[in-house]
Amino acid sequence: MAQTSAGDRLERAGATADRSEWLDRSVRFGLVAYGFVYLLIAWVATQLALGNHSGRPSPQGALAELADDPVGHVVLWAVAVGLFVLVLWRVLEAIGGHGGAEGADLLARRALSLGKALLYGALGVSAVRVALGNGQSRRAPKTATAKVMDWPAGQWIVGLAALAIIGYGLVMVWSGCTDRFLRHLDSRGQAGEAGRAYTWFGRIGHVAKGVAFGIVGCLVGYAALTHEPRKSGGLDQGLEKVLHEPFGPGLLLAIAAGIGCYGLFCFAWARHRSRWSG
Repeated sequence: MAQTSAGDRLERAGATADRSEWLDRSVRFGLVAYGFVYLLIAWVATQLALGNHSGRPSPQGALAELADDPVGHVVLWAVAVGLFVLVLWRVLEAIGGHGGAEGADLLARRALSLGKALLYGALGVSAVRVALGNGQSRRAPKTATAKVMDWPAGQWIVGLAALAIIGYGLVMVWSGCTDRFLRHLDSRGQAGEAGRAYTWFGRIGHVAKGVAFGIVGCLVGYAALTHEPRKSGGLDQGLEKVLHEPFGPGLLLAIAAGIGCYGLFCFAWARHRSRWSG
């Protein structure tokens, strides 16, 4: 009984914080930072498609573009702070958000919020590592996939992670195709010419983001099936593989444009955030 009461209090506290004015303003700042990261990824991917192979079309590689410039270094720390704010938001949402849902739907939504918190956290850690000069090497000595593969049942864990990544990509594509993402915007963000532009940014951006995550999930899944962790990879390896397919540069440019659209949608989301969307 005491545990249930404590859980209820924690849920109520999380719900109250999730609806607070200070968190709303902080989340808007975090969404701008998140959108900025995707615009950087789009820029590096575009350069790769055009033949410039000096950068990596991944969050780490895109953030590294800022590290050598004094102003860019300040922006890099601001991006890191914004991403960690998003972690806090999603954790609070996982604890006390999604009040209109019940049962399995509520559990699924809160699990998704927690997964997004982990994603934002990974990006934030990458930003801090790059800012400190520890995240700019092209390849780590041993990838995360390789480390997990050494665990007991590691191959199964990597396989489940691959399915989760692919599933997230499919959710993004579905959201883009059904306009479900519009629930993130208030009525002003959906009205008029600007609203139509935001809608198209969201449609294209969510589909492109979903495709990119799907590619990464397939690489991780292949590594799990073959027990070859070197065959796995992040976004940079996935987009580089696209480049070597038939019509690769054109496909990569299209994905880069879509990822850029997602970044622009994040800016619209920051401006017209619906605080009750979940």
